[in-house]
Amino acid sequence: MTIRRILDARNFEIVTCGADLTVSQAIDLLAEHRIGALPVMEAGSVVGIFSERDAIYRLRELGAKALSLNVRDAMTTPAVSVDPGTEALEALTLMTKRRIRHLPVIENGRMIGFVSIGDLVKYRIETIQSEAEAMRDYIQTA
Repeated sequence: MTIRRILDARNFEIVTCGADLTVSQAIDLLAEHRIGALPVMEAGSVVGIFSERDAIYRLRELGAKALSLNVRDAMTTPAVSVDPGTEALEALTLMTKRRIRHLPVIENGRMIGFVSIGDLVKYRIETIQSEAEAMRDYIQTA
């Protein structure tokens, strides 16, 4: 299954932020939407990812001063991304190797989606359960 099929099965807004937002404002967005990361946009392009981890690392490093930083100074950049034709298992492998939890999905230079490791693990579990059910059905009818 490709990333496009995973995106097609979902229907929700992608919450983004600008690079000039403060870390405090970005944290408010994360909490308000109960999400773990924000694609950071500039001039219609993804320039980085701001995640809970970025906030924690900057807070540890700078204390409360980190809250007044611009997101551009706290985000992870460049953003690792995939195209919609990428196989889900390939994307999951990429996330595991790079130790990241979120991937922007880019098509023709434009972000069309945002997937989390949770989205991909859910897909894998559903696939494994479906295959196991098909095997049980096959065995019972054989």
